[in-house]
Amino acid sequence: MGDYTIRISTSLIEQLARDDEKQVKRRTRKPRPKKVVEQPEEPQDNGREVVEAIRAVVAESEKVLEKLQKKEAAMREELTKRAKELHDKEFKLPYQNPSPCTDERAGCAECYRSNVQDPLKCAEAVKRFEACVRMARRGGATMGAAQ
Repeated sequence: MGDYTIRISTSLIEQLARDDEKQVKRRTRKPRPKKVVEQPEEPQDNGREVVEAIRAVVAESEKVLEKLQKKEAAMREELTKRAKELHDKEFKLPYQNPSPCTDERAGCAECYRSNVQDPLKCAEAVKRFEACVRMARRGGATMGAAQ
C-alpha cells in the first residue's frame, strides 16, 4: 500500500476556524420576535347585523318546520286511510250466498209449530222444501224467493 502524507497549512487552519465561528453564530441566533397582526376593530353595528342574520335563519327554520309539519300531517292522514282500508279488507266477511230454500224451511217450521197435534198436515210444506233442496244440490239458484 501506498504511504500518504497530510499537510496542514496555516491557511487551512484559518479557514476551519472561520467555519467554526460561522457555525457558532448560526447556533446562537436570537429568535425573531413574532409579529402580532392586529385586526381592525369591527364597528358597533356588526352586532346588529349578526342579530338580524340570526333572526333570518330562525325565520327560515320556522318556515321549514311548518312545511315539515304539514307534510307529516298529510302523510299521517294517508297512513290512517290505508290502514283503515287494510283493516276493512282483512276483517270484511267474504260474500256469502244466502242459504238456499230459507223460505221453504221457514214454512215447514211454522207449519209444525202451528200443527203440533196433527203434523201430517205439513206434508205439502215438506214436499216443497225437499224439491227446493234437490234443485239447490243440482246447482240451481236459491229457490226461496223464486217459488
